Amino acid sequence: MDNVALIISLSLDHLRLSVIPIAMGFLVSLPLGWYAHRYAWSRGIVLTTVGLLYTVPSLALFMLLPPVLGISMLSQTNVLVALSLYAAAIMVRNAADAFASIDPAALRAATALGYAEWGRFFAVELPLAGPVLVAGLRVVAVSTVSLVTVGVLVGVPSLGYFFTDGFQRRIVPEVATGVIMTFLVAMALDAVLVLVGRILLPWSHLAIASTVSPRS
Repeated sequence: MDNVALIISLSLDHLRLSVIPIAMGFLVSLPLGWYAHRYAWSRGIVLTTVGLLYTVPSLALFMLLPPVLGISMLSQTNVLVALSLYAAAIMVRNAADAFASIDPAALRAATALGYAEWGRFFAVELPLAGPVLVAGLRVVAVSTVSLVTVGVLVGVPSLGYFFTDGFQRRIVPEVATGVIMTFLVAMALDAVLVLVGRILLPWSHLAIASTVSPRS
C-alpha cells in the first residue's frame, strides 16, 4: 500500500509539473508564432532563436536560470520556467505553421465583413488555426512529460524518482514502474487534448488527430 500511495503521489506531482509548462509555453508561443507569420522578415530570426533554445541541455538550463531569476536551483519554479521555455521552443514553430495554414480567402472575407485586426484574430484566425495548434500541443505534452523526470536531479519530486532510486539500488521493477507511469501520464494528457480539441473544434477533429513532429 505504501508503494501504491507513493506512485499516486508522484504521478500527481508529475502531472502538475507537466500541465503548467504546457499551458505557459502555449500562451507564450501564440503571439510569437503569430508575429513570425504576420511579419515574414522576422520568421527566420524568431524560429532560429527558439530552435537554439531547445538545444540547451536541461541540466545546464537548470543551473543557468537561478542566477538570472534570483531563485534557488532546487526550487520548483526553476524547473517550471525551464520546461516552459522548452515547451515554447517547440510550440512557436507549430503556431507559426498553424497561422500560415489559414486560407487567405477566409481572412479577406473576415476583413470585408468589418473585423478589426484583433477581432479577426480571436474570431477567425485562432479557430481556423486550432487543429494545427492542438496537434502541436500534443507533441509539446509528450515532450514535457518526458523532461519533467529530469527535475528529480535538482530535488524536485516526480516519477523520475523511480529512475534514480531504482538505478542506485539496482531494482529493475522500480525503474519499469517509472517508465510505465510516465507513459500513462503522457497518454492521459494526450487524450485530454484530443477530447478538448474535438469539443472546441468539432468540425475539424480528423485534422486534430494527425501528428505534428517538433523541429528545431
